[in-house]
Amino acid sequence: MSRSTRERERTDTTETDSGVRTCPECESDSLVLNADRAELTCEDCGLVVEDEQIDRGPEWRAFNHSERQEKSRVGAPTTQTMHDKGLTTQIDWKDKDAYGRSLSSEKRSQMHRLRKWQERIRTKDAGERNLQFALSEIDRMASALGVPRSVREVASVIYQRALKEDLIRGRSIEGVATACLYAACRKEGIPRSLEEISEVSRVERKEIGRTYRYVSQELGLEMKPVDPKKYVPRFSSELQLSEEAQSKANEIIETTAEQGLLSGKSPTGFAAAAIYAASLLCNEKKTQREVAEVAQVTEVTIRNRYQEQIEAMGIHG
Repeated sequence: MSRSTRERERTDTTETDSGVRTCPECESDSLVLNADRAELTCEDCGLVVEDEQIDRGPEWRAFNHSERQEKSRVGAPTTQTMHDKGLTTQIDWKDKDAYGRSLSSEKRSQMHRLRKWQERIRTKDAGERNLQFALSEIDRMASALGVPRSVREVASVIYQRALKEDLIRGRSIEGVATACLYAACRKEGIPRSLEEISEVSRVERKEIGRTYRYVSQELGLEMKPVDPKKYVPRFSSELQLSEEAQSKANEIIETTAEQGLLSGKSPTGFAAAAIYAASLLCNEKKTQREVAEVAQVTEVTIRNRYQEQIEAMGIHG
C-alpha cells in the first residue's frame, strides 16, 4: 500500500496478553489506520480488521497556516476589547502562590520586577500603548453606561479602524474613544444620548459630537436615525409610569413623526415631550422638571416639543 496517498497511523488495538492488538487472520501487529477510507487494515495480509472508524479530525480543509487559524474553533477565545485580543498572559497582583500561601519578601520583589517587564512587553510600541489606553477607556465607560458586551466589541473595532486610518492625530485619545462608543451604541440600536455618554467621559459633549461626525464620515459608518421610541421604556421606568402611559407615548411619537415633526429634532427631547404628554393624558402627571432630569434635556425643549406634538395630535391642553 502506498503511504503517499493516504494518512496512516500505527495503533495498538484488539488485545493479546501483552496488551497489543493483532490481526485475527495472521496475528501480525502491523495494523494501519487508513484515514481516507476510515478502515483499520493489516499491513501484512491486507485484512480489513475494522471499518467505519470515527474520524476525529476537523471537518474542514485548509491549505495554509492562515486558513487553519481562521477555521479552527479551538483554543482560547479572542476579543477585540483588548489590544492583544486577550492572547497574552498576565501576572496577578496578589502575592500568593498556587495554594494561596503568601510569598516570601524575596519572591515578592522578584514578582514585582516580572510584572513590570510583563506590562512592558505586552505593548511593544506607541500604537499599542495608545490602543491599550483607548480600549480600557471604552470598557470603563461602557460599564458605567451598562451597555451589552457586543457594544464594547463594536466600539473597539471602530477605534482600531480609526487608529489604522490615522484619524487620532491631533485629537485626544479619550475623545475618539468616546465618539467610537457613541457610534457603537447607535449601530447596535442601544439608546444612549450624547449627554449620557459625556457624563461618563472625561471629554465635553461638543468635542464628542464633533469627533463622532468626523470619524463617521472618514470611516463611512452608516448610521440610521435614532428612533425616539427606544428611549420610552427606560425613561418611563425611571419615572414609574404605567404600561398605558408608555403605549400612549409611543402612539404620540408615531403619529407626530409621520407628520414630519421629528425631522431635525433631538430624539431624546422628542421622546421626553411625548412621555410628558402621555403622563398628563393618562392622569399620571409628572412635572416638566422631573421628565427633563431623567431625559437630560432642558425644560424649554420639553415645552416646545410638547406644544408641537399636542397641536399635531389635535389635543388642546
